[in-house]
Amino acid sequence: MSLKVYNTLTKRKEEFKPIREGEVRMYVCGPTVYDYPHLGHARTYIAFDVIRRYLEHKGYTVLMVMNFTDIDDKIIRRARETGEDPKELAEKFIKVFLEDMNALKVKPADIYPRVTEHIGDIIDFIKKLEEKGYAYEGKDGVYFEVQKFKEYGKLSGIKIEELRKGARVEPGEGKKNPEDFALWKKAKPGEPKWDSPWGEGRPGWHIECSVMSSKYLGESFDIHGGGNDLIFPHHENEIAQSEACFGHEWVRYWLHTGFVMVKGEKMSKSLGNFVTVRELLQRYSPEVIRFFVLQKHYRSPLDYSEEGLQHAKNNLERLYNTLENIRIAMERAELAYTWDEDDYEVYEAIKNARKKFYEAMDDDFNTAEALKAVFEVSNAINKYLTEKERPKEAILRKALEFFKVVSEIFGIFEDYFKEEKREIEEELIKVLVDVRSQLRKEKRFDLADKIREELRRLGIQLEDRGQETVWKRIKV
Repeated sequence: MSLKVYNTLTKRKEEFKPIREGEVRMYVCGPTVYDYPHLGHARTYIAFDVIRRYLEHKGYTVLMVMNFTDIDDKIIRRARETGEDPKELAEKFIKVFLEDMNALKVKPADIYPRVTEHIGDIIDFIKKLEEKGYAYEGKDGVYFEVQKFKEYGKLSGIKIEELRKGARVEPGEGKKNPEDFALWKKAKPGEPKWDSPWGEGRPGWHIECSVMSSKYLGESFDIHGGGNDLIFPHHENEIAQSEACFGHEWVRYWLHTGFVMVKGEKMSKSLGNFVTVRELLQRYSPEVIRFFVLQKHYRSPLDYSEEGLQHAKNNLERLYNTLENIRIAMERAELAYTWDEDDYEVYEAIKNARKKFYEAMDDDFNTAEALKAVFEVSNAINKYLTEKERPKEAILRKALEFFKVVSEIFGIFEDYFKEEKREIEEELIKVLVDVRSQLRKEKRFDLADKIREELRRLGIQLEDRGQETVWKRIKV
């Protein structure tokens, strides 16, 4: 089955065919850095992280660019409120964002361009739009004349007439029509500014992404992504100015993530109903947060609640428990000279679930469906291990190989499959288990219990099974 993606531009699923064979060029709108990232941001960046990981898993080389908007009205406003320099404020929150994404196991983009480092490129781009007759200078800045771009509205479905209804050009604004948008804003007193052919000022918001994405990915590239709230006006305006400038299709596939909802309302800074990534990481591990996000398809709304996160934690613990059961069973597993009916049954379950996993991911990266396949393997293996005195090593390895694929794509179980670190850790645990067994033989139960309690505190549970003691990881 070939990979299909839902393209916001065409409003349908399409077979994914990159412009260059074997390579995917991808741009995701990065944050405006004036505050701490919240779960709504995390949802988008985890979703695109998994999309990127899956494309890489399928053999594509992915070139990924994510920008930082480090000058903007919101940054200037926040800097005034806090008495900070806008540049220093932006720098602080770039660092915060990168730390939070690293904590959430989001792979870094290949290039993180900043607006303030591309002012010259932005000016050149605006000059081209002027030369082609799409841009004009008003008294407070340079504007894009929307009606000149005949395909305006093709992404969002919005019509120019709708934009004009009830809208008017405010006194002091230098634009001809209400729908026109700013490419360059002339400087106001006390604001950061740069020299330009139109006087001192700074870029408008929409032009930044057109310039920075095209500089690093070319005048046509494969995927442009972001949250649903960016479809209009941000991405619509990006298309208008980019295709007006280049004279051809700019981006092949537009992908958008659904909102995070809190009690029926979109999570946002303006409503004050947000929870920051840092707050969540104090209560839940990064993998729990990733798992919570992946339980829903990336285009669907995601309802935030503590119950939902706890449910995700419980489900992830179930999968970790399966991995631990496999590890323990490996010690009694046998190399097979023959398979019986039970072995074939679990083999078929793994094979079918693997097929379903890839079918779900090929169907517009449907992580929610893919996770069902993961639990099918988990249930089949646990049943097999309960019923089978001597499980077949080959069967257990097939299950582990599947979980390793899931780990690579979903960014969970990653530490579990880091062999060298695990081997040393496991040797140390075995030493402590042996010491505890000896203490129990010597009836020094206070020390034996202390070892058990300390290991449990570190996320390792000991289970005494007759003369044998086995251990399990229990913390996720």
